[in-house]
Amino acid sequence: MGFISFLRDDRVIGVGLGLGTVGFLLAMRSILEYYRDEAEVKPTPPKTQYITQETEDSLGLATLESLISHYNFAIRDTALKIIAGRAVNDSSAVYHLLWGITRIDYEERMENLRALAFAVEDRDLFHEQLSSLNTPKAYSALVRSLELCLDDAEHEKLDDPLYDEYYLRDIGERRCLVLVSQMVHRFGVDKFIEAGFVERWLAKQPWGVDDEERQKNFTMYIERRKNRISDICFHLKTCKAGRRALYNAKLVPRKRSRREKVDQIQVVLEISMTNEDDLEGLSGTAEHVPRVNDQTAEEQRLRRRHREAMVLNDGTHSLGRSDIIEREHDANS
Repeated sequence: MGFISFLRDDRVIGVGLGLGTVGFLLAMRSILEYYRDEAEVKPTPPKTQYITQETEDSLGLATLESLISHYNFAIRDTALKIIAGRAVNDSSAVYHLLWGITRIDYEERMENLRALAFAVEDRDLFHEQLSSLNTPKAYSALVRSLELCLDDAEHEKLDDPLYDEYYLRDIGERRCLVLVSQMVHRFGVDKFIEAGFVERWLAKQPWGVDDEERQKNFTMYIERRKNRISDICFHLKTCKAGRRALYNAKLVPRKRSRREKVDQIQVVLEISMTNEDDLEGLSGTAEHVPRVNDQTAEEQRLRRRHREAMVLNDGTHSLGRSDIIEREHDANS
């Protein structure tokens, strides 16, 4: 009877109704959320599609021409890469571009330079793209194009150690230097030396009037600049053929042989400061006579002790005898 009376209590009935109401609401919320998520229409993600080599080869010229004019940038970029890849792998197309960069007409030369630079700038196939330019015709064409760039703009003398003029050069000249730098890092500098890079372009830069000024400015340029030109010149100086070409162009002095360096060794006269009379007796025309080492070890030790001194001068007056403080020594030492 006690339990029945407990259930009949109004407080227990109120608590039970409250808990039932909260549970019912939570259950309804969960059911509604479940049906809402199930009824949602989710967009289907686009399927990634890759262009295979067979697909590229099957595209005709008319199709590629229409893709280049497409409004989508990604499609235009892909079409341009396909055309550039075909051009690099076609020897006749490469020869036509190399022939174009050697034309005197500025606009025609720039068009071919832009096309050639775009064709070899693919980072995925970087080394393979440059392999098509590893021919004597390509080296000669690049050097000829650089030689034509000398007349496109006026160049100032390269004698300012704080001013880097590279980024103010003509865009065509910089495009050629980019290709030259990439090929130097990939294949070396020897073939550019054979093509006359130093004589036909580097030596014609405004380094100076006489040989001494040219060599001074050229050395300063390599040490102070960090650009394509200084990088190419550094590779030129690392090989024997490059150093010979630079010497023939009067850009570096002749390297002295070891025998010449030995012959130029001079004997330095040592001044002993034992007393004041010896200082006064020295003249400016003293002969550099090598001293004969006929003293004993004890005499040499005493002689070195006699020469030890300190010079104290604050810079307000010229150096004199009063500024020299010799080390005191007794007769027994």
